[in-house]
Amino acid sequence: MLKSTRRKTPPHSGGRFAIVCSQYNPEYTQPMCQAAEAVLAAAGARIEVIHVPGAFEIPVAAAALLARRSARPDAVLCLGLILQGETNHADHIGEAVTRALMDLSIRTGIPCIHEVLTVQTREQAEKRCVAEDTNRGAEAAHTGLRLANTLKSLRRGPRKR
Repeated sequence: MLKSTRRKTPPHSGGRFAIVCSQYNPEYTQPMCQAAEAVLAAAGARIEVIHVPGAFEIPVAAAALLARRSARPDAVLCLGLILQGETNHADHIGEAVTRALMDLSIRTGIPCIHEVLTVQTREQAEKRCVAEDTNRGAEAAHTGLRLANTLKSLRRGPRKR
């Protein structure tokens, strides 16, 4: 069963966030991007949106953002949709993107929130990308805000009791 995204207004945490959004399948990726932007804006975040041609290009754009010496984001939200076709090409793209984003997150210590969805049908895409209550762009933004705050806390060290 598809879980609803968090409905609460995110904490006002500010911060700098980047969204890397695939332009392929824009009828699905643009609603995800808009939902993510709305959640981040409600949290008072500074937002930079980067559009790339497809899902495969998301990790290289995220890597470029994280290689900056200044204006590095607290998290990168990676949004895309891979629709399964007649071949296993979608599986290869999905696996490559997943591995690259995890490696990048671990290497830099800055989270790359993975919402590059691989779906079987347009109905699945509609539910995850366009429907307001299950939009994974909004979910990515909530996750990015929470994880960025958690990592800031961890970097400060343990709290004294």
